[in-house]
Formats: sequence, C-alpha cells, structure tokens
Amino acid sequence: MSRKKEHARPLPAGPRPTGPRTAHGRLLVPGAVAVLTALALAGCSSGSSSSASQAAGSPSSSGSARPASSAPARSADGNQLQDDYQRVIADVLPSVVQITTGDSLGSGIVYDDKGDIVTNAHVVGTATTFTVTLANSTKSLDATLVGSYPDTDLAVIKLSSPPSGLKPAAFGDSGKVQLGQITLAMGSPLGLSSSVTQGIVSATGRTVSEPRGGGSPGATIGNMVQTSAAINPGNSGGALVNLDSQVIGINTLAATEPEANGAAAPGIGFAIPASTITNITDQLIKQGKVTNSGRAALGITARTSFNQQFKPAGAVIVAVTSGGPAASAGMQAGDVITKIGDATVDSLNALTTALASLTPGDKATVAYTRDGNSRTADVTLGALESP
Repeated sequence: MSRKKEHARPLPAGPRPTGPRTAHGRLLVPGAVAVLTALALAGCSSGSSSSASQAAGSPSSSGSARPASSAPARSADGNQLQDDYQRVIADVLPSVVQITTGDSLGSGIVYDDKGDIVTNAHVVGTATTFTVTLANSTKSLDATLVGSYPDTDLAVIKLSSPPSGLKPAAFGDSGKVQLGQITLAMGSPLGLSSSVTQGIVSATGRTVSEPRGGGSPGATIGNMVQTSAAINPGNSGGALVNLDSQVIGINTLAATEPEANGAAAPGIGFAIPASTITNITDQLIKQGKVTNSGRAALGITARTSFNQQFKPAGAVIVAVTSGGPAASAGMQAGDVITKIGDATVDSLNALTTALASLTPGDKATVAYTRDGNSRTADVTLGALESP
C-alpha cells in the first residue's frame, strides 16, 4: 500500500545517557523533554491505531461460563463506557479532517462554520495551499493558509468553498483536564483517515521541546497534555478528546526510544492544550498574526554561551530590547544567564524551556554573570512578541 510521505528523522550520533529517553536521546524528566514529532512531515515510529468504525475500548466479558452458543455478558458499566466511546466518536469525528500538503499529510480540526481549520504549524510547513478531506466525504476541498505561528506549532487554514453542514468542534477548559481522564485521539495516522485511538491523560503541564528541521519548527511548548493514546505519523493536528466530546488538545508529538532504533515509546504522546489553541487561533483568524502569545519573555536576543572547554555554560545576551523586562532589571548585552528561578540555564534551549513554563507577569529571579562576576536580578516577565 503506497502512502504519502512521512519524513523520518535519524537519531543523532554520540554517547547516550542511561534512563528513559526521547527521540533525541535526552532524559525523559518532569521538566522539558525533547521528542520526535509525530506527523506527516517529521514522522515517529508506527504504533497501533483503531479505525473509527471499530468500537474502541470494548469491555471484557464477565459472569459465569456460558454455552458456546450464548453471547458473552457485559456489565452495565461496560456497556455504558462503550456507548460513551461511540457517542463521542459520532459527535467529534465529523470535525476532524485530513490535510494534504504536496506529498505529505496530517490532520486538522474544524474551528468554525466559516471553513477555518486549526492544525500544527509543522503540518502546513511552508505551503500556502492545501487539499482537505472531511471525515464524512471522499471529495477533496481546496484550502489556503490563514496564518502560522511556529513558536507554539499552530496554524490555521481556510476552506475556499466551505460546504454546508460543516461541524465545528467544541473546545474544553484546559484547567479542568485531570490525570486519569479517558482520552480519544482522532486523525489520519499513516494516511488512515478517521482513525481513533484511546488512552488516558497521563500528565499535565509538560514543557516539551521539538527537534528542529525536517518540517518541524523546533518549538518549545509549555503546559502540554501527556496522553497514553497512540499518536502516529499523520495524527499531528488531530483532536485529543474527552468523554464530554470536547477537544482538550491538538495531537502534536510522540516520544521514541533511540536504543530501539527509533521505535515509538508506547503510550507517551503530547498535545497542545485547548487554551493555547483557542488563544492563538482566534488571533490568526482575526489578524493573520499573533500579537499576544501568552508566553513569557525577557525581552532579549540570546545565544548559547560556551566555556573554555567548549561546553555549553549558559545563554549570553546578544541584544536587549529597550524598556523590556531584562533592560528594566539592569541586564545588558554580554551578560550570561545561568539560572531562572530554580531552573538551570546552560544553553539557549534551556533558557527557552525555562521561559515556556512561565507566563507573562510572573516574577523571576535571574542569575547571570557579568565580566566573570555573579549577579542576580528580579525580573517581571513580559510577553513573547510575534516575529
């Protein structure tokens, strides 16, 4: 069976630390994790997925042994759970679409009845025109780019001629997402449109760094939802849904295990939370760009600083925005940031990761060196501006 292109990312060479890892060999810790994007443009290893036409999560039979001619009995609770799965799939799947970009594909979510569709920035890449297939149709529809915001790996495209009966998805409250909630991941893994996998919310508040290149913007995204629902190439941009038929996230990343030749790490997937989706999507639709990212910033341009042994040793400030948070705290070009709050900063990526876990208006103590002398500054963080 031929499939659309799903770029696989090779693993980096070099020694690997022990412990559970993500695609780029970094330790999987509660702070930030580097993962391989699960998408049409930068694939992760395949995992299992179930078609929407199948009953996901069928309960096991219960009761005493029965004759072979009798159907196995199910508990009332088991029947209710299966009914809930089928209801949610019927409610939400019509809002999940397949997006084709050249020789690559991904998924998207119908955002409104005007034809706006939200997806991952890495799904659209640099393209401006797309073909979209609705879950309840085999007809391809044309779409164009509305706007993309790689810093949170989100983008919006719009159908050129929205059909009647277009069904927008309902988005849930990110603050009400709790560990153990049942989740369904909907999308087009491996080109299998309208597929559904099931799992639970494994964690919330994750800060995750994507690898850069191969279609991935290399974003560091905070407050992500971790799920055990399988996320495979082509799932990116699809919906992570609760049993109230609400989208609680956009399927974006899946971890892989380098020591298993890049095979998927079962049950470790990540989704951008609904609050981030609606904030960024509303701005892209109204303005074509993002002016309020909701992401914390110091108001600086920086790069990784290296010590005399040529090892990363901090983030050196290259330029300071006049009147910005860092400038107001007395920081200047040439200062080397080594810590924000309790987070150690040994590189530009570490600085980005630390900031992704904070919000504008937060107060943070920044440790840095100037001319070899250690200093600290209390900074009120600002908002990351759109490029």
